[in-house]
Amino acid sequence: MCWATPEQQQIRELELPAPVTLEQAVRASGILDDMPDVTLADSEVGVFSERRKLGDKLRDGDRVEIYRPLLADPKEVRRKRAELKKRK
Repeated sequence: MCWATPEQQQIRELELPAPVTLEQAVRASGILDDMPDVTLADSEVGVFSERRKLGDKLRDGDRVEIYRPLLADPKEVRRKRAELKKRK
């Protein structure tokens, strides 16, 4: 289970009985209790950098990740960077 901000990160190993969903794993991790600013309603989740749904079943060894909302659109940032390069 992984959650990170620029200031800190949380990584927790869990052993849960199968079958378990992504949502059950997130709730069992305790991250939602320890970090009140993190909510499942406002966050995307995934496994090994692939976005998944909360109801998806996990497999042994899966790394569950809770994603923060983006502060800037990566496509827009790349476009602006390319424009600046052309001007120079």
